[in-house]
Amino acid sequence: MKDLHNKISAVSLLDSITVSTTQTITDIDLAGCNSCELLFNIGLDAGTGLSSSHKIVFVLSDSDDGTTYTAVEDADMLGVSSITSGTILTIDATDEDNALYSFGYVGGKRYLQIVGTVTGTISMPMSI
Repeated sequence: MKDLHNKISAVSLLDSITVSTTQTITDIDLAGCNSCELLFNIGLDAGTGLSSSHKIVFVLSDSDDGTTYTAVEDADMLGVSSITSGTILTIDATDEDNALYSFGYVGGKRYLQIVGTVTGTISMPMSI
């Protein structure tokens, strides 16, 4: 029987808020799991307009101990490639907001950390 529903647990890491400053979500504990799926629900930007000067960049790092984090690499992830310095998502154009992004982590470390770094002026509802 096909049954994904009973094999996963959903946990909200960032409740729906309007983001205008850098956000850090740390010590995402994957104890008892061998992977996870990250869903980034990004709303419509109401800032000055998305561009290379007005953007948010999401970096994912992993850790064995929850203290020392290193940037994830292509081999750690599903649904994204050409990862540089842990960057799994950059939203810097109007065709990239108001969307749902999904990434799978299969790196095998116990802890994850997500940092969404804001450059310039944005005002964007989102949840993770």
